[in-house]
Amino acid sequence: MSDTLERPASRLPAVIRALRPRQWVKNLLVVLAPLAGGRLFEPAVVIGVALAFVAFCLVSSAVYLLNDIRDVQEDRLHPKKRFRPIAAGELAVPVAAVLAVVLGIAGLALGFWVDLALGITLAVYVVIQVLYSTVLKHLPVIDLAVVSSGFLLRAIAGGVAVAVPLSQWFLLVASFGSLFMVAGKRYSELVSLGSEAGTRRALDRYSESYLRFSWQLAAVLVVISYSLWAFENRTDPPLGVPWTAVSIAPFTLGMLQYALEVDTGRAGEPEDVVLHDHVLQGLGAIWLIIISIAVFA
Repeated sequence: MSDTLERPASRLPAVIRALRPRQWVKNLLVVLAPLAGGRLFEPAVVIGVALAFVAFCLVSSAVYLLNDIRDVQEDRLHPKKRFRPIAAGELAVPVAAVLAVVLGIAGLALGFWVDLALGITLAVYVVIQVLYSTVLKHLPVIDLAVVSSGFLLRAIAGGVAVAVPLSQWFLLVASFGSLFMVAGKRYSELVSLGSEAGTRRALDRYSESYLRFSWQLAAVLVVISYSLWAFENRTDPPLGVPWTAVSIAPFTLGMLQYALEVDTGRAGEPEDVVLHDHVLQGLGAIWLIIISIAVFA
């Protein structure tokens, strides 16, 4: 199967591609807490969120490099990952290791400079990811929890960087939303590649039914948690319209659209779904407009 795939065309140098800039889309999660708190467009908050985004791009790229160094043999068996610069031999391992250290230190330094809590959040992310890369990635269920924590910590980082309180509902939606995306990612990998592909050891311990149950359970909990938040935040709505309650519709449809990608095995790379699914983008834009009216008007 993989032998029939051609190397994707790219004009970016190998050292840039190794940083996985496409996956920086995940780091946009740092805007969620300030957005939900209605403070996203305050000048100081904009600067703090932007710096948190940059810091997470630096440390996440450092983690990606370390992962690619450790997984080079498994990546060479994967139909897409085999084209990553380290697996393809375009970027030497020693160079990648030095770059990872430099980026990691720079990201942590920036985080601690912006805010102590942000620096601690980034440090926790790095420690968890290093443990994942060395030990935890081969443990089923723990694998889901650890990868989910990466999405959750991104969402938390945006709040702590600018001192926006994180409500219980925000944390629940972020937590279960993270699990939904990660379980969906594993399900798509299992459906499209099979557990015998040798690309990820933990897949040997999962079944399609278990992963389907996991992402469906997470999806239900996300919608319930979001709906409870939406109905709880209807005090004095603009124009008398319960905008947060109205936002449940595009939010749920967005979840269903993403679930369609998961169910067909096309959600192995969440950032690709976000960047290429125009229906999902449209629903996201509608949700963003409605929720912006609710929290800023």
